[in-house]
Amino acid sequence: MTNKSSDPAEAAINWESSEVAERRNRGRARRVELQGPATEMMLELAEVRTGNRVLDVAAGTGDQTVMAAQRVGPTGYVLATDISASMLKLAADAARDAGLTNVETRVMNAENIDLDADSFDAAICQLGLFLFSNPAKVLRAMRRVVRPGGKVAALVFSTAEKNPYQGITLGVAHRFGCAPLPLFSLGETDVLENTFRESGLRDVTVQALSLRRHFSSTDEMIRRLKETAFLRGPIERLGEAQREQAWTEIERELSQLEGPNGVEVPGEFLIGAGTK
Repeated sequence: MTNKSSDPAEAAINWESSEVAERRNRGRARRVELQGPATEMMLELAEVRTGNRVLDVAAGTGDQTVMAAQRVGPTGYVLATDISASMLKLAADAARDAGLTNVETRVMNAENIDLDADSFDAAICQLGLFLFSNPAKVLRAMRRVVRPGGKVAALVFSTAEKNPYQGITLGVAHRFGCAPLPLFSLGETDVLENTFRESGLRDVTVQALSLRRHFSSTDEMIRRLKETAFLRGPIERLGEAQREQAWTEIERELSQLEGPNGVEVPGEFLIGAGTK
């Protein structure tokens, strides 16, 4: 979920650090459970099939890399790229732990994909496209390496209002002076669709998929938030007093979602796809 160009997120989080990679890796099982259906939809819209060659851009620790590799099978191939060698090491470990031998990792900038044109059947990007200052440029780079008729697909967050878990947290951080993260910059359906079209892709579609996060209590939810690098990172840069105030405000706002059976937090993804 990394591999971005210079933008406000970069000032808040060192995506290349091994600490961020390890912290992200600890949340793998819960993340796969939450994001699995959306990932499957992305892979389906990308028409990832047995024997395919798939490029995974901004792959991070490789949750979707593993799912793609399982889909293409031993006759297929998945190349996971990211700017963070630490993230990619964990992606390679996850693939090996899953018994997969069809995954390769390579450190690479998503805005300048140094691969042969027309050399993949599909290219995917899960929860990374919005981190780039020019998402259409990334999609153009992905489009270039896909064969004619091949697919490019990306999974992003929809709006802040439909994702209060992230939206409230980042909204409070911004009010305390943190640099805004562009998590929801592609969150409107027409914005994502237009970005795909701007890249030169055709037959563009955008689909929404809802999810629900469940926590036993507000305390558990806040603990999980503090383990999430891109949500915790901006707040950690505040002074101690402001940091305490920010977390108190986040807890106050999110606690309103708590009921007799714990906390239910809605969320929504958008999946965009287009054809070369």
